[in-house]
Amino acid sequence: MTTQMLFGEHFTVLEKGKYWSKIRLFFDDYEGFVDNKQYEEISEDYFHKLSTTKTIYSGEIIDFISSNTNDLITIPLGSCLPFFYNNQLLINSKKFLYEGSTYTGKLPKNEIIKKAFTFLNTPYLWGGKTPFGIDCSGFTQMVYKICGYKLLRNASEQAKQGEVLSFIEESEPGDLAFFDNEDGEIIHVGIILNDYNIIHAHGKVRIDTLDHSGIFNADLQKHTHKLRVIKKLI
Repeated sequence: MTTQMLFGEHFTVLEKGKYWSKIRLFFDDYEGFVDNKQYEEISEDYFHKLSTTKTIYSGEIIDFISSNTNDLITIPLGSCLPFFYNNQLLINSKKFLYEGSTYTGKLPKNEIIKKAFTFLNTPYLWGGKTPFGIDCSGFTQMVYKICGYKLLRNASEQAKQGEVLSFIEESEPGDLAFFDNEDGEIIHVGIILNDYNIIHAHGKVRIDTLDHSGIFNADLQKHTHKLRVIKKLI
């Protein structure tokens, strides 16, 4: 698994096979394969309207939408709610009911930290993007996404976005810190907090100390990640 596609996301089918389709997600242009049984085809007109309409995201860690026949569909935090209005959303001609909280538009920068804490202690899952399993760049992408900002999928891609900061002292809570390996490849990312702390997905979503060398893990009493660059996106 390279990433997860949450409820309501739309994409382009690049190649359709007998059982699996190669797709490209609209949100971040990420490509991968999806089981043909797990998506519904939409018209080009519907796709265009989805792409140009303000996106509304579900705001509960876990919730349900219900169909006209009272079937329940489980959706995690940050799922898209197409054409959401008066507690209803629309997929093709099908209407669904959702009564939970929602997020839309660009939220203030301090909301980045509040939303990041929602994922605290989420177990690490390679390719994951939900409160039930998430990886480092999936964590930063989802936090920024529900706050109204677009990050690319992988840490190495996210590191190319935003403005470079020269020192930790220049950073603000909500900025991103990136870390590299021995070959100089960026392999990890986290969200900077107050007082030289960082929240990131490593084993689980956790809070550790950030210094000029990198991330210091108090449980292990050692540095676990080497700091490469700090970026400001907001």
